[in-house]
Amino acid sequence: MPEGRIDALLGAFAAATLSPALHALVAAHLMLCGRNRAFVAALERMQGTHLQSCEPVPMPGREARLAAVFAAQPTPGPRRASAGFFPAPLRQYVGRDLADITWRSLLPGIREFRIAGEADGEACIYWIKAGRKMPFHTHAGSEATLVLQGAFHDSFGHYRRGDVAVADSDVDHQPIADPQGDCICFAVTDAPLRLTGPVGRIVERLFGHKH
Repeated sequence: MPEGRIDALLGAFAAATLSPALHALVAAHLMLCGRNRAFVAALERMQGTHLQSCEPVPMPGREARLAAVFAAQPTPGPRRASAGFFPAPLRQYVGRDLADITWRSLLPGIREFRIAGEADGEACIYWIKAGRKMPFHTHAGSEATLVLQGAFHDSFGHYRRGDVAVADSDVDHQPIADPQGDCICFAVTDAPLRLTGPVGRIVERLFGHKH
């Protein structure tokens, strides 16, 4: 995948403009994989410098807004143990860990769990058996996929635990899980996928919608 797609995602994370699902995806990526941490930290420092250089402007209803912010803060409770399959940001977003997920069979050897709550897209966890192929598909919008276990490859690259693959309407691909073990991924889309191969057309007929 061109690095520009990843850089744009990381830049939006540093600017705090991502959806909750994408924010969780990038935060989990940074926990699992260290190579982009320095880049994101530099972007965040740039954001801070920019804010310091901005001229202050009056905020209407400042005291009322501050009171509402402080009133909305949750009461601290006992901290939960950090152990689990999902990195902490993703576990917080999903609301459960891997062992508590109820899977839905998509195709033989491919299961999914759709996460409710995204108003402007869809977030899913996929469990793909070793060596299995996802249907060929392209994208009406964009798709970001974080590898949580195992690895997969397509015509654009090879992605291991902690890697993020970003695809858009220019990409028509078929992710394939590595034969060495099952692959578990967290994927976020901002528009429906468009299945392009013969298997994809069968899936659309079975489930009555574009996946």
